[in-house]
Amino acid sequence: MDAARPEDYLTVNLANWNSRVPHHVAGYGLDRYADPTHLSNVVRFDLPRLGDVRGLDIVHLQCHIGSDTVSLARLGARSVTGLDFSSPALDEAAALAARASVDVRFVLGDVYSALDLLTDESFDLVYTGIGALCWLPSVRRWAQVVANLLRPGGRLFIREGHPMLWSLADPRPDGLVAVEYPYFETEAGTEFHEELTYTPQSAPLSAPTTRQWNHGVGETVAAVMEAGLRLDALEEHRSVPWNPLGEAMVHVGLDEWELRDRPERLAATYTLRATKA
Repeated sequence: MDAARPEDYLTVNLANWNSRVPHHVAGYGLDRYADPTHLSNVVRFDLPRLGDVRGLDIVHLQCHIGSDTVSLARLGARSVTGLDFSSPALDEAAALAARASVDVRFVLGDVYSALDLLTDESFDLVYTGIGALCWLPSVRRWAQVVANLLRPGGRLFIREGHPMLWSLADPRPDGLVAVEYPYFETEAGTEFHEELTYTPQSAPLSAPTTRQWNHGVGETVAAVMEAGLRLDALEEHRSVPWNPLGEAMVHVGLDEWELRDRPERLAATYTLRATKA
């Protein structure tokens, strides 16, 4: 694939995410949401930093099959809206919300079209879950969308895979991990071909090709501030809620994984919080 035009990356990545949906429905443990107190492990990790969301209007960008969206709704929000570009994913998200007896509105569309689909300045909290920004070619454009969705005084909350993690190659046979991919945002991004997703599956993905972009921490912070948000907190974590590096990682609870050997070497995720002035 040549340098990605918008229609190229959206078409390719949408096919990939549509092909992941049945595997994720089987692998996310969605039956646990029959318990009205159940929250996703991702949201449980976020809780100490997320703050009180009772009475807030929340939009969850790139919500996928809705496990984190439903969890946010269970925290007492006044309204929760989930946006995603995959129609099969949103069908499953709506079904999950119905089974969980929570009221969530789901909207079909990509992040950059959010302002055409949602009302400006209508949300108190924009929530972006982990593994989301890597699918977007411009972090500055994303930050501007976030700023326009927020009411004055509204908040952004994101926990994301660390660009240090995204830059690593698969571990070598001797266990060493090398930096192979860009740390900083590039115009064309990087094409990947991976037949497996991050949950157990019985068959290869029918659309294994993706195009992804890394965004350095400094680039992301600058984009948020340039969009008119005040940076409230930036925290790096050495764990990530899936196993990205095979035998080099070890499970540490809440479905989090960190390096088996000297985990202090790797910033695997980060949490960023900001407020619209």
